[in-house]
Amino acid sequence: MQISHSRVECFEGCPHRYKLRYIDKYGTLKPDNADNPLFLGTALHTGIEKDVKTAIEEYFAQYPIITDEHINEAIKLEYQIPKVKSILPQGEYEVQIKDEDFIGFIDLLVPVKHELTLEEMDEVCDNCEKNCDCNYANSGILCKKMMNQTNPTKYYDLYDFKYSNNVYHYKDSPQLHLYKYYFEKTHPGTKIRNMQFVIVPKVGIRQKKTETLSEFRQRLDEELKKTEIKFLNIDYNPEYVIDFLTKTKKMLEETEFKKNESWLCGWCEYQEYCKKGYDYFMNLPENKRRNIEEINKKTIWLYGSPFSGKTTFANKFPDPLMLNTDGNIKFVDAPFIPIRDEVKVTGRMTQRKFAWEVFKEAIAELEKKENTFKTIIVDLLEDTYEHCRLYMYDQMGITHESDDSFRAWDKVRTEFLSTLKRLMNLDYENIILISHEDASKDITKRGGDKITAIKPNLQEKAANKVAGMVDMVARIIADDNKRTLSFKSDEVVFGGGRLTTSVNEIDLDYDTFLEVYEEANKSAAANLKSEEKKEEKTTTRKKAKVTDEEEIKGTSIKEAISKLTSVDGKNIEEQIQGDELTESRNEEKAIEEPKEEKKEEAPKATRTRKRRGE
Repeated sequence: MQISHSRVECFEGCPHRYKLRYIDKYGTLKPDNADNPLFLGTALHTGIEKDVKTAIEEYFAQYPIITDEHINEAIKLEYQIPKVKSILPQGEYEVQIKDEDFIGFIDLLVPVKHELTLEEMDEVCDNCEKNCDCNYANSGILCKKMMNQTNPTKYYDLYDFKYSNNVYHYKDSPQLHLYKYYFEKTHPGTKIRNMQFVIVPKVGIRQKKTETLSEFRQRLDEELKKTEIKFLNIDYNPEYVIDFLTKTKKMLEETEFKKNESWLCGWCEYQEYCKKGYDYFMNLPENKRRNIEEINKKTIWLYGSPFSGKTTFANKFPDPLMLNTDGNIKFVDAPFIPIRDEVKVTGRMTQRKFAWEVFKEAIAELEKKENTFKTIIVDLLEDTYEHCRLYMYDQMGITHESDDSFRAWDKVRTEFLSTLKRLMNLDYENIILISHEDASKDITKRGGDKITAIKPNLQEKAANKVAGMVDMVARIIADDNKRTLSFKSDEVVFGGGRLTTSVNEIDLDYDTFLEVYEEANKSAAANLKSEEKKEEKTTTRKKAKVTDEEEIKGTSIKEAISKLTSVDGKNIEEQIQGDELTESRNEEKAIEEPKEEKKEEAPKATRTRKRRGE
């Protein structure tokens, strides 16, 4: 791996950002702000190396729409680029430094004529074969012997361009120290004499509300004339190289890549993904069949009468977090988030946050997976639906769905179900929904008998949708001190889910429930595999039939007949001959039978004529 200065600098700033950029290689959408440092810096380098026109075209090409702000930045480049070029010496631009460990680019490398310093002359004299005390010794001037060397040392000055006002930041930068070290290492017989940052100042004034665009640009031109290009000399220090190698070792050995949150996060391209949890990335899964018998996640909807043991049973699942709406958490030890309206009073101002907003914020925080919970419990589900209704009433400016019957019912249900889908898609081991039981409605059977319907206390259309999101719908029944878990589902008792159990009822016990769930999951997997095998057999037969038909079409009739064989192994041609013989015998019989019939019918015809007097 080739390590660059910018890579290590990114890791030092924030290991998590380094991971996203260089390991996960997450790309981001191009920013559209006109003063983007990357786009402006690249345009400045292009302009110094080539010309102003090319630099402006390259800068504008980064944006889909050019506004006045972009033109303002182009005006700054048009002024600064010629100014920088006029004071820079001639040299080679974008010189690559590259070996098996490091890669970098020198903005400008200028060859120079160098007169040796006294220290350098001492080194020359020490290596001189004459070992004499000549006139050139310790003079700083090369003697004829040294001037006639076949491979004299070549000296260069190194320049790096920066479009910035932060001069002091670059004084402690290891960038030029690394360039000098690795350039001399990869180019034997060369030395970097001087290292300098060329600081091109930015003008950051903004247009006032009281001035026109023309007035602002006139003021901008005046500010640009006040700017001054600065050269920042850097004295080489090998300690920076040692420190760079130490940080590189740490970077390569890192495994956690923790976040380093600071004020610099405002300039990070991953800010929304990292801090707000917005995920714009799509990683395709591995092209490999999943083991459907393996249980990675359980989604369950429990309902029953109050105080039947629903919350206590859910509390037995590992590492639970309860999103509680009714305050019934006195006899459970799971941590919880109260889902209720939050009211803050500041002076005479009262601010209210709806319970539905609290619920959505909890889901957003859980989506980040920055916790150790394994089970998420919503207790009670119907309360969250009511919270959603009240929130939507406030958004739509109504007091009931009937106030806007064309849209309100649908908008409330859509808001509720879309948020619930976010909850059900959370990457946790168990998602449990809890509801109270509703036995207030009667249904009439075909025979006319009325019977009480038992279902969760949730609006019917929403309940049917929720049942399709879970693996199991189970009812908890409390009969005196005995509590059972019922999976029964019929026209009277509400049920559903993707899994079907072999038993209708079990004791309300966590371990027993896990056994039933695992058995139902294996049964569903076995049924799916058997259906797949049937489909494979059907597909194979169809393919074989198509292949035979294609072979027959491509051959003569005699060849086709000779290739085909009957079920008992006999040749089709033999069968055809046998069938022809059988058919000929049947025809002979058919010819003889009509003659006999005619002989029998003749007397009947004679009797008929006699009756008529013929």
